[in-house]
Amino acid sequence: MIEVYPEQYELLLEEKKKAIQILFKNVKHPELAVYRSTTSHFRERVEFKIWHEAGKISFAMFNKGDKKTPIKLTSFPRASEKIANLMPNLLKKIEASEMLSKRLFQIDFLTTLRGGTLVTLIYHKKLTEEWEEEARELKNTFDIDLIGRSRKQKIIFDKDYVIETLSVAGKHFKYQQIENSFTQPNAGVCEKMLTWAYENTQNSEGDLLELYCGNGNFTIPLSQNFNQVLATEIAKSSVKSALYNLESNNCENVNIVRLSSEEITQALNRDREFRRLAHLNLDDFKFKTIFVDPPRCGLDDKTLELVSTFDRIIYVSCNPETLRKNIEKLPDHKIDKFALFDQFPYTDHIECGVILSR
Repeated sequence: MIEVYPEQYELLLEEKKKAIQILFKNVKHPELAVYRSTTSHFRERVEFKIWHEAGKISFAMFNKGDKKTPIKLTSFPRASEKIANLMPNLLKKIEASEMLSKRLFQIDFLTTLRGGTLVTLIYHKKLTEEWEEEARELKNTFDIDLIGRSRKQKIIFDKDYVIETLSVAGKHFKYQQIENSFTQPNAGVCEKMLTWAYENTQNSEGDLLELYCGNGNFTIPLSQNFNQVLATEIAKSSVKSALYNLESNNCENVNIVRLSSEEITQALNRDREFRRLAHLNLDDFKFKTIFVDPPRCGLDDKTLELVSTFDRIIYVSCNPETLRKNIEKLPDHKIDKFALFDQFPYTDHIECGVILSR
């Protein structure tokens, strides 16, 4: 079992806070706001390898760089209560069936705060009609949505997504979250991130440009605070979910286009025309705020040039080091708000948010 020690949580969180203060000691900023996680059962998305030994199977994880020495799990207190409660009973049922257990090498769980549960079984074998019969029985036994995956196969019982409901400043927003696509794993902290961004953009003037919008996680609540929103995302599955989520939440002032940050920069600079923007007149937008939530590598230089032209920048970062480097290249802006979101307790991972103004 990978333990959690709630009595150590405050100490570990304080270490993260100190790490940020050291990293940003030469960057002028206001007091750091710290948003805590629950101390256990905080992960709504978990992936486990399956370890086969002497006719038995176990959930397993591995230390980084070591794929041969499994850490066999009897429980996983970091997982949501839904996952933690399901794990032993599901494993027992699968182990009792040679059809379900043979050549099974991974199980992925996706749960929600206020919705369903999706389980994906991943195999090194072809999934047959006999497997489908037993998998359907497994799904019905535990009242879950289930997916079977193998090479060039994806069998769905009955859908490949869950519907999450997140609470933001007293409002509730629904999100389709698709299996094997990115979602924030710590939904409780995600609500705090969304609320922070929402409350700090109320009564905004002008329009919002958002890069890396994913499934519309931030787009939907932030759209309440702007006249119009233009959001970009490159992954097709995320764009599909974002469109679904906009309709589900009656967001009529948002346009989503499948463009990379480099491409939208080219479009706004009028360096290149894109057919995916043919239905929009970019001159109709009065952008004053930009929202970015980039990958760990941060913003490239061209995107930074675009970002620097905005009066206000909202930057959510999963890598404080690239965040600092990017901020150092924005000398005309100052930090108005600075936050630490503890998405991943008991790890070194730190999620930050800053709001900068010219």
